[in-house]
Amino acid sequence: MVSRRAQLVFLFLVVMALASQALAVIHTTHKTVAKPSKFKRTRAKVKNALWNPLFRPTHESMLVQNEQMHAMELPPIKNTDELEELKSNGALAPFEESDHLHIAKGLPMDRAFARPWTVDFVEDVAREYYEEFGVPLQLNSAVRTVQVQRKLRRHNGNAAPESGDIISSHLAGTTVDIQRGGLTKPQHQWLENYFANLKALGLIEPEEERRHYCFHVMVYQDYDKWRDQPAVAEGTP
Repeated sequence: MVSRRAQLVFLFLVVMALASQALAVIHTTHKTVAKPSKFKRTRAKVKNALWNPLFRPTHESMLVQNEQMHAMELPPIKNTDELEELKSNGALAPFEESDHLHIAKGLPMDRAFARPWTVDFVEDVAREYYEEFGVPLQLNSAVRTVQVQRKLRRHNGNAAPESGDIISSHLAGTTVDIQRGGLTKPQHQWLENYFANLKALGLIEPEEERRHYCFHVMVYQDYDKWRDQPAVAEGTP
């Protein structure tokens, strides 16, 4: 007859065997679950390497934008009081929604403003885009204050600094973000060509932002001088 001690030893061994099997299953499951995560990271790296837009954001582009801000003597707009003063004296002009320009719901109307030449640029490209495709262009962002940019950086690590040697050109009121998400390939290429022509003329500095699906475009003060030339007034860039 099996002793009580032997029964307990046998029961202990059975429990240990079952526990070992359970741990093996958990370990295998963990490895199985981890593989897709590693695959996703690898796939993301590949996609990032393959993403090669015409206007890739670079440190050099940020330097160019800041050099232009200094050349135009446009310091960053610090707060709402400065913003309102620039509106009242005409240094900032409003964007107006129309059949060819849609203002994104996320853009507060008190910040749907920019330098007059930047507003003219957006009106021009939006009107021609509408004539080409029959749909409006969407404005996602325009002027920002240092206060707004500081808050933006708290939840958007990709946002440019609000202070330092290189800051966001939105703070000077010269820059807009134009929606690119949802565009067809012909629409996207049309905008690329349009911006490339103006960049070659030294009138804008564009970037194509991947995360926020927009074209970030800084417009230079000389744009209006170029725009008012008779030959330009009769055609497109």
